[in-house]
Amino acid sequence: MMKETQIVYDTFNIDFDPYLFPTLQIIKHKEEVTNTEINQRLKTSQPATTQAINKLEKKGLIVLKKHPDDKRKKLIYLSEKGIHFIHTVTPLWKSIEFIIKKYTRITSDSLIEHINILEEKFNKQSFSNAIIEHFKMNNTAQLEIVNFNTEYSRNFYELNIEWLQKYFYVEPYDEEVLSKPKKYIIDKGGHIFFAKLNNEIVGTVALMPLDENGTFELTKMAVSPEHRGHKIGQQLITKCINFSKEHTFNKLLLYSNTLLENAIYIYRKYGFVEVPLEENSPYKRSDIKMVYKG
Repeated sequence: MMKETQIVYDTFNIDFDPYLFPTLQIIKHKEEVTNTEINQRLKTSQPATTQAINKLEKKGLIVLKKHPDDKRKKLIYLSEKGIHFIHTVTPLWKSIEFIIKKYTRITSDSLIEHINILEEKFNKQSFSNAIIEHFKMNNTAQLEIVNFNTEYSRNFYELNIEWLQKYFYVEPYDEEVLSKPKKYIIDKGGHIFFAKLNNEIVGTVALMPLDENGTFELTKMAVSPEHRGHKIGQQLITKCINFSKEHTFNKLLLYSNTLLENAIYIYRKYGFVEVPLEENSPYKRSDIKMVYKG
């Protein structure tokens, strides 16, 4: 069941480990807590608790600070990222809880028979598939990819500026293009797409023409912090690739940075391959150039 639950997290691109759930739940329900309190609640060893706490801290979900009365102890509480993470993943946790109860609701006087019945249920439908199906049926948010509209110009600017400030910095070239998308992209034959979730703009990407020979740059892709981890970026990439094929682009390329390991992995997954980076790259932060090969 633990392994199947991990499959569920991976399916929705959620960076979390099932074994961390009990520790996070205790921290979630208290304003601040100590290692000792977690040990007592979970009946786990000190090394196991320390390992879970360290992993949660590494993921940025919790914050540690020294105990005001006992410097040997540390107080543990949720970080802002942790609070947002719990808010985001709670609907999925509800589906996990529902399926656990459904699969283990067995009446039997024999432990062996109980296990056999549980295994039969797993054979009929895997634990992970049951959770994923339940979640999708009960979370019917509709994502659509829409074309550029001047009313979305502010969304285009804010989504990209937030992303740049989080991971790099805003270059003068970025500020100029992002503040005037119609002038620098649309009016020059480019295209901008937006991910719209229940009437809210949650992501964007642009296809910017680079020459007269049909070379376009996939650029200015950003997803709102509240909606990252749900493959919205991948849907935007798919839209760009399909659009480039429909309009017979001569070449589709992008610039990125190797520090963004997950993004580079996704680009490769969708058919982009690395090519030599020119010395006069349009972005100072770029250290890799990739071209779509299909």
